Amino acid sequence: DAASAKTHYHDFVIQATPVKRLCKTHNTITVNGQFPGPTLEVNSGDTLVVKVVNRARYNVTIHWHGVRQMRTAWADGPEFITQCPIRPGKSYTYRFTIQGQEGTLWWHAHSSWLRATVYGALIIHPKEGGNYPFPKPKRETPILLGEWWDANPIDVVREATRTGAAPNVSDAYTINGQPGDLYKCSSQDTTIVHTDSGETNLLRVINAGMNQELFFTVANHKFTVVGADASYVKPFTTSVLMLGPGQTTDVLIKADQPPSRYYMAARAYASAQGAPFDNTTTTAILEYKTSSCSSNCVKTNPVFPSLPAYNDTATTTAFTTKFRSPRKVEVPKEIDENLFFTVGLGLNNCPRGARPRNCQGPNGTRFTASMNNVSFVLPSNFSLLQAHHNGIPGIFSTDFPAVPPVKFDYTGNVSRSLWQPIRGTKLYKLKYGARVQVVLQGTNISIAENHPIHLHGYDFYIIAEGFGNFNPKRDASKFNLVDPPLRNTASVPVNGWAVIRFVADNPGVWLMHCH
Repeated sequence: DAASAKTHYHDFVIQATPVKRLCKTHNTITVNGQFPGPTLEVNSGDTLVVKVVNRARYNVTIHWHGVRQMRTAWADGPEFITQCPIRPGKSYTYRFTIQGQEGTLWWHAHSSWLRATVYGALIIHPKEGGNYPFPKPKRETPILLGEWWDANPIDVVREATRTGAAPNVSDAYTINGQPGDLYKCSSQDTTIVHTDSGETNLLRVINAGMNQELFFTVANHKFTVVGADASYVKPFTTSVLMLGPGQTTDVLIKADQPPSRYYMAARAYASAQGAPFDNTTTTAILEYKTSSCSSNCVKTNPVFPSLPAYNDTATTTAFTTKFRSPRKVEVPKEIDENLFFTVGLGLNNCPRGARPRNCQGPNGTRFTASMNNVSFVLPSNFSLLQAHHNGIPGIFSTDFPAVPPVKFDYTGNVSRSLWQPIRGTKLYKLKYGARVQVVLQGTNISIAENHPIHLHGYDFYIIAEGFGNFNPKRDASKFNLVDPPLRNTASVPVNGWAVIRFVADNPGVWLMHCH
């Protein structure tokens, strides 16, 4: 009930802080000097008021990833979508209520690549007096998986933008900000998670990485998956998780092994054939605390887990297709808007007058991402929400195509003529209350890979996924309209598709993008 709901006030100061990783100190952009940033804990129904003061040299915004933001679109945070960025020296206050969501979300910067280091957990407990739909765990531990560059992340993305090539891959993955024992100068700070023998703990796993899907596992232990993206799921057991950037997964882990030390580890799921990726492995330590093992334990080397191969799509598919809602759910059956969006990378021909050093993509091109062959251009003077709200003309158009402008063999050999997207600030308009289906179709244009697609302002049901080209006649039989999982970020399979449904019940301007 509303009586127990609280308002939590926080100050976030965005500032450069010396952070030393991999033997080298960087002037890293952080919140309040913390890396990762502070964990926010609320109960469902509570209100958050976060004043963000920008003391850094870059524009910044903060996005509350997965928060529904019902009628509070101004607090969503993506720069030039729902607000102009917070300039250096300025501030902005985010004010929103969290309703009907329980579990793990997270917050991160939503301006350029600042979110490489500006991120933290957002934990939503049941309402005061409410319970989990599973036995209450002894302890709860956020596990934030991150990507670390031995460089300024802003320089990394600026260089990629200048050259047209793919951005440099990260130099390390991290667990709660620490790379772990397998990297230089890191083992003295490896994250340690304590447990008592026999107890069951809740791990709230978040992929806060910039670009890389990750496998996560704990040596000799199994997980019971109980939630994802702040929705409960029908519990299932697995020894490995796969999270795309932006996704969260809540798991119970029982300390039922001989008391010792066990590695938790994460490494890449790299689905793009032949594309470079960071092939390092980050580790933390699950350490049993028992009376018999206070001093001699520390000397034993932790047990190392086996991880799936980097390109193990079969394990990924087996995992993602296990997700179900705990009970029958109200999935929209009649559809008002049937949308089909291709998602993937395109290649732009080298623009006239550009130098070869600006066209370092494959065969002298520039990489560009697109949906339905439109490469999105952010406005630069107004946010889209402001332009929409105040009726400012000329900022955006509403002619984003509902289906690909040209039909082609999306996952086969794609003709070069289709590789060149058009640039534009194109939006798609939905009526309030519309029942929407979106087919997200991956493409094999320059390179096929798994794409984590995130929709702001909404959760959606993932009713099916598959490989190859989506075929409505053949694939409608695969639709789960009974108990599909509710997510805010869908992993579109490599060279495949996913189908999502939602009701457009939240007015605003909402970004849908690859995370």
